[in-house]
Amino acid sequence: MMNELQKRVGRAALAMQRYNWEQGVLAQAFLEAGETETAVCMAAEGVNRQTADGRCADIGGSTASTDPCAIGQALLHACTATGDPVLLSGRERLLEWALHLAPRNADGLVYHFSDQRVIWVDSMYMLPPFLACAGYYDEAIRQLDGYWRVLLAPEKGLLSHQWDDDRGAFNRRDAWGVGNGWAAAGMARVVMLLPGTYQKERERLIQRVHTLLTAAQPLQRTDGMFHDVLDDPCSFPELNCGQMLAYTVYRGLAGGWLDERFLPMAERAREASLAAVDDYGLVRPVCGMPSFDKPGVAAEGQAFFILMEVARADWLVVRER
Repeated sequence: MMNELQKRVGRAALAMQRYNWEQGVLAQAFLEAGETETAVCMAAEGVNRQTADGRCADIGGSTASTDPCAIGQALLHACTATGDPVLLSGRERLLEWALHLAPRNADGLVYHFSDQRVIWVDSMYMLPPFLACAGYYDEAIRQLDGYWRVLLAPEKGLLSHQWDDDRGAFNRRDAWGVGNGWAAAGMARVVMLLPGTYQKERERLIQRVHTLLTAAQPLQRTDGMFHDVLDDPCSFPELNCGQMLAYTVYRGLAGGWLDERFLPMAERAREASLAAVDDYGLVRPVCGMPSFDKPGVAAEGQAFFILMEVARADWLVVRER
């Protein structure tokens, strides 16, 4: 369960206005923290705001395709916990969107928006864990493989942010720190969800997590933060990329699929975040809402503080056995 600091961060997050992906990542944080009643309520609200085509947690008529799926694992848990027919229907409608209705490119990759033919690195967290949790392992792997293929900058070992199929070029080639955090954390969640019969695919995802962590580690600042664009020291420093990578490291250590070479990076990032929680429970500075182009606060920064802390606690339990 959550300690007092985590509860303070969680309360501050719940007070924030939230878009679809923010509702999803925060629900996931409460789910992993064992605050399942809160996660169920957040999933139910996601269904309350479900659009006719199945997308959950809609605010303001969002055209996002993958972000509405971020709440998927919490919704699946809510269905099992409650048996509520409204939630069960919401689950089926969200799956129908994710599997059949969402717009795709020629290789079957789901676009980040329904009105733009663009691939965003964020989608690596938003969609594949939901698919894997629902048992659609092959589709989860197909999406991760395709996003990796489109977005990897092999000379850096990092992922670019946005590809545009209409232009045949990157809209944003930058190795956005939080974007690489989305990718690492999304792959980590899928690694944990794959059954034993998917060993080859699991090993491929683990190697990709290694690639991202190896590339990011030397780019960490002495204060534990990372720059918003990982390899651009002129971009602003922020905390959330570090939290996301720390979450990934702790989950990998607890699962036995990462070794401790990345632990110092995770611990430095964590210490920086612990020192940054203000009197309101806000973690700052993270890559900040609403435009995510300057330091500030964000629901995802709050969520990943909780996710990081829960993952570390789980690792400590495993280590002490």
